[in-house]
Amino acid sequence: MDRVKEIVGNIKQGTPKPIYFLMGDEPYYIDKISKYIADNVLTEDEKGFNQMVLYGKETSVDDVIANAKRFPMMAEHQVVIVKEAQHLSRNIESFTSYAENPQPSTILVICYKYKKLDKRKKLYKSIQKTGELFESKKLYENQVSEWIRRTLSGKKYKISPKACMLLVEFLGTDLSKINNELDKLRLMVPSTTEITPDHIEQHIGISKDFNNFELKKAIGERNVRKTTRIIDYFSQNPKDNPFVVTITLLNTFFTQLLQYHGLKDHSPGNVAKVLGVNPYFVNEFTIAAKNYPMKRVSTIISNLRQLDLKSKGVGANNMPQADLLKELLTKVL
Repeated sequence: MDRVKEIVGNIKQGTPKPIYFLMGDEPYYIDKISKYIADNVLTEDEKGFNQMVLYGKETSVDDVIANAKRFPMMAEHQVVIVKEAQHLSRNIESFTSYAENPQPSTILVICYKYKKLDKRKKLYKSIQKTGELFESKKLYENQVSEWIRRTLSGKKYKISPKACMLLVEFLGTDLSKINNELDKLRLMVPSTTEITPDHIEQHIGISKDFNNFELKKAIGERNVRKTTRIIDYFSQNPKDNPFVVTITLLNTFFTQLLQYHGLKDHSPGNVAKVLGVNPYFVNEFTIAAKNYPMKRVSTIISNLRQLDLKSKGVGANNMPQADLLKELLTKVL
């Protein structure tokens, strides 16, 4: 993220801010910035007397301010990092007086995860003037693939679109979890190599043949044999293949297919742009559109919604996943 690079760049240049208020729903960047400050602002000799880590559950706003007002010992700065600061949310506005006049020799880092400051209140406006406010927003699922590609590119790796989508499907949008798996891949796969579904299966344990994206593709092709094999695999491995993930992905696919039918321009570039998909996957919609007319697609979407309700206990008491998958097979194909 460009904003993160800018913050880190200013610190590298020796112009740190007295306050870094790191907030938002995505903890990955909050951890990344706070760790960079913890590792790089002070030398190892300086850290013993001048670096302190406090935890929101175990401290108070007054204690944080008292520590922030101390002077460094034999160093230009002291660093005070407050982790889990969201637990101080009830009294967070009490930081205002300190934010208005922060100690210049202190670098105070507040990690305020899963919450945000009220922009209308004084604390937000005070930190804007004297410190650094950073909001770490959760990425949408269609943004995570690009994040993976950019992260790997920075390490001189490439990743195939299918391998990328496998990671997103099984790991969701949790960037910390995804980054941990990418670290594993970088240890096992030589640099400058393109990471493929085979690498994902071998080193992370995600099946390249029995997954929701292969299921979606098989259904789009009306490949009954392949679809049945994947459904059987899901039935035998329900914990690794939750029905809610399958039904959500298929509902998205058929909703996009309905959009595809409504397009006048079916060129790959336009389809990718309108549907918000990687151009690599456009051909799947071209094939599926031939197998599923618009009216049939509308019926399938309605059937998927009914199955989704059944999976949540509406109209069916604790229906086993295997039965839900079998009904899915008949309702779609």
